[in-house]
Amino acid sequence: MADEVALDLEELRHLQSIAKRPRVLSLISSQISDLDKILKEATSAPPLQIPTPISTAPKASPIPALNYVTLGSFSWDQDDDKVKIYIFLEGVEQEKMETEFKPISLDVKFHDVQGKNYRCAIPKLNKEIVPEKCKVIIKPTRVTIILFKASKGNWLDLQFKEDKNMYDEGDEEMKRTIAKAWTDARSGKTADPLKGYR
Repeated sequence: MADEVALDLEELRHLQSIAKRPRVLSLISSQISDLDKILKEATSAPPLQIPTPISTAPKASPIPALNYVTLGSFSWDQDDDKVKIYIFLEGVEQEKMETEFKPISLDVKFHDVQGKNYRCAIPKLNKEIVPEKCKVIIKPTRVTIILFKASKGNWLDLQFKEDKNMYDEGDEEMKRTIAKAWTDARSGKTADPLKGYR
């Protein structure tokens, strides 16, 4: 760096000797004095050594996002205390399984099953479960997920479903049909469902 500054100074002094205009002479003189200071500092100061950063932790390569095949086909059964979900899947290993049970949801992931990753997730169960009690049983050709119900009783479905308000969401024809059925039921004029079959 000092060599470059010295060369710049030499050229500026040459320009100063041939310059005639006062403003140009002033600018060149200013630059010469600035470069003179830089050159003196560079030659008097010991060369700076830039410290190399010491790496304290090994650099982790970014973990690629895993792709999962969604297990949408399964069967289920229940009793008063628990719900059992049956998934027919071969080659599942206990160590390569991830479970996440929450009071109203479940997410079970099976990694590297015959080269694929599978997932069974229900984001909103019909009713609450007890996550601490829930478990997964692995057999050679089947996986059973056991969910313990927070309150005893029968579930109409495994997943929560919004009740639809047929009247509010229906078209005009639906509203007329519902109104007629309601009026007939209140007046006792219910139609005979087997009328055309007798």
